[in-house]
Amino acid sequence: RITRDSLALERTTLAMSCEPPVLIISEDDVWEIDSTTYADCGHFVDWDQFPSFTEERRSPSPQELPHSHKELKRMAREGHWAKRKNLRAEAYNNIIKNIGCRSGTPDASVYHDVSERLFGRRGIQDHPLPDFLDGCLPPAYCLNARGETAVKKVLICIGNQYPDITYSPSLPSVVALLLHFSEDEAECFESACRLISCIENHKCYVDQSFLAYEASCMTFGDLAKKYCQAGHKLITTSCENSSEIFSDWIMWIFGDLPFEYTIRIFDIFLLEGNKVLYRVALALLKHYRSHVDHEVTDVRTDIQDFVKNISHHLSVQKLLEKAFSIRLFSHKEIWLLQLANRKALSQRGITVMQPRQPAHMAINLLEFNSVIVTAQEMRVIWSWIPERFSLYPPVLLFSTMEHGYSLQRFYTHCEGFEPTVLLIKTTGEEVCGSFLSSDWNERRKCSGQVATYFGTGECFVFSVRPEMERHEWVVVKKPELVKSAPPSPCSRPRSYSNGSRVSTSPLRPSTPTLSSAPSSPSLFPNYLTVPGDGSCGRLSPFLSVRHFQLPTKTASMFMSGNNSGIIIGGGGGQALNIDADLNIGRTEHCETFDNPPLCEENFHIQHLEVWGCQNS
Repeated sequence: RITRDSLALERTTLAMSCEPPVLIISEDDVWEIDSTTYADCGHFVDWDQFPSFTEERRSPSPQELPHSHKELKRMAREGHWAKRKNLRAEAYNNIIKNIGCRSGTPDASVYHDVSERLFGRRGIQDHPLPDFLDGCLPPAYCLNARGETAVKKVLICIGNQYPDITYSPSLPSVVALLLHFSEDEAECFESACRLISCIENHKCYVDQSFLAYEASCMTFGDLAKKYCQAGHKLITTSCENSSEIFSDWIMWIFGDLPFEYTIRIFDIFLLEGNKVLYRVALALLKHYRSHVDHEVTDVRTDIQDFVKNISHHLSVQKLLEKAFSIRLFSHKEIWLLQLANRKALSQRGITVMQPRQPAHMAINLLEFNSVIVTAQEMRVIWSWIPERFSLYPPVLLFSTMEHGYSLQRFYTHCEGFEPTVLLIKTTGEEVCGSFLSSDWNERRKCSGQVATYFGTGECFVFSVRPEMERHEWVVVKKPELVKSAPPSPCSRPRSYSNGSRVSTSPLRPSTPTLSSAPSSPSLFPNYLTVPGDGSCGRLSPFLSVRHFQLPTKTASMFMSGNNSGIIIGGGGGQALNIDADLNIGRTEHCETFDNPPLCEENFHIQHLEVWGCQNS
């Protein structure tokens, strides 16, 4: 007996045999737009629940899709197809068809075969939902009863075809959103599979394991530290387990936001990948922090309620405008950070679903012992460092009280460790320090009287007493200063011509110190060198200077040292300048961190400590 499904399967199989290879479309490419109408989509939608979109737009909505990828992105961001389901369905189909994915990705014909095999004789009620749902029911959004059943069927078939997916909290929402604008279950299945199988550079649509999910949560925590410091501080100071709140970030979008907000974000997500999700989550956190004017006992629940009722605070277009006003780094930088977080979790043994210890809990209040900071102060400092390092408890590498006031012993005990935290207590009882992303052994790349600068943009300086304050790389605070550098054809390190040489100045302590002022005369050839890919076995990959074109050489003077002393930060001065006896120091404004003096400008050191990560 010939059925409609068997005819569809035959047509799909025939089409597959003639299907051209997948091409990855760049922004400058012209798209081949399928002019097929999508009047038949929406069978699975309860239109009584579907929101009516009343927002005004400055320009009228186009009647057809543009052939330019760049113009399509503009349409998605401005919401030009929000009121036209057929145009949105056509856009989804063409966007997803142009996603580069691995060969053998299951398509609609596979769905017909698998669903017939799974559900032909037994109903869907006889099939448990895939384990990657972790017992959670898929969201309904505006689906009718038929649609809710279809989502479950599609998810079961995905589980059948992708047994390696072990944890994916966002996938049910992705499938449900796609189904609103799909002609049938098979089309929804094929679209979801193409997102799962995406192989485009630095783009990921769906986390497929607990390790990947936890890494994305850690990445959001890292981004929140940099782009929403007030919100990050509220969470870390108000919650016993801040990592639980940061782990909710993806579900703020795919679980808590109203449908009319989520679908607009989804439009952009299909074109731009998960970077837009980070943007929106940061915008939500920023707006929540500005909204909170009272003490909150349950921040996690309060944020969820705030997101669910976001329409009381700002429209979806305003939310997107706030999201795109956040100057995030490139897809590549976020990708590198996520990979580094995955590696750290793997080394920690967190590869399957298990609770992750919050960063501040890495410091044991009873066992931590420092002559410079208290355990509570160290917990705050530890909450500032990148998530992949704060997984580990601090370990004391060097202490002037134990090892003496010797720069050579400082190097001996610190080399081989990265990152490190430098703490200084002055004779005036002030406390300051820095987080240093690279191994002090990097200084050996240039010998003699010239001091080589190295490190990455994850370095920062801070003060603890009398007030706690952190000062990050100036590029983090002012991303408009740089643009992403084009990929280099080779891994040779980039070099800068204004390095540091030993000099003395009557304005500084009499002990020879290091100078990084751009006006300092250079009598020797010297270079400020950033380690290249070949030497970055332990180097922090995120915010590496080699990925940016900087307007000045002084914007990347992170850390430096030779036999005459060490300096942190440069350009017009140094954030920290310590002599070879670890006795006399100076702090001043520098261009790298755009910081004020961290304590009294000229100071004597009472104690100095260096802390590393226990598993680094």
